[in-house]
Amino acid sequence: MKKVSLLPHFLRTAGQLTGMAAWQTGRLFRKAAASALEAIQEVLRAEVQKGNKQLVVDFLTNKALPAARALLLERMAARLLVRIGLRGALASSVVGWILPFVLEQMVRVGQKTGLFEKIRSHSTVQDSLQRLDELKQAVWKRLVPDHGTGAELLDDDEETPRQLPG
Repeated sequence: MKKVSLLPHFLRTAGQLTGMAAWQTGRLFRKAAASALEAIQEVLRAEVQKGNKQLVVDFLTNKALPAARALLLERMAARLLVRIGLRGALASSVVGWILPFVLEQMVRVGQKTGLFEKIRSHSTVQDSLQRLDELKQAVWKRLVPDHGTGAELLDDDEETPRQLPG
């Protein structure tokens, strides 16, 4: 029996060619993921600035108390709801799948790079905030990879790459 597909061949294979899942290729996914990442980052940065660095590390390594975990997740969800600008069941549905997905990616990246140990070892708030920014950038690269375009982020002080003579 032959499989019938409603999508043309080039659309079915677009995700495979770019190395991303089909749902990762859309503008709306990128916007939702960016909003979720910002909401998570805001809540975690606020907790670090309050002096609750250990709570943040425990939350990200899944060792926090259930009440603290629920409170942080509630704050993240509330900020994300405000940020995405949707209402009702659709907003709850979007938050219900994008927030856990981005948090899972954040935990994976943090474990892979050893960032949680670095946050634990640095006692100053500024160092912890800098590590959270590094984590955010690494998670964003994992969520929205730049396959094959060769685009790079350059520092302002860095000299622009020289072009080949044409």
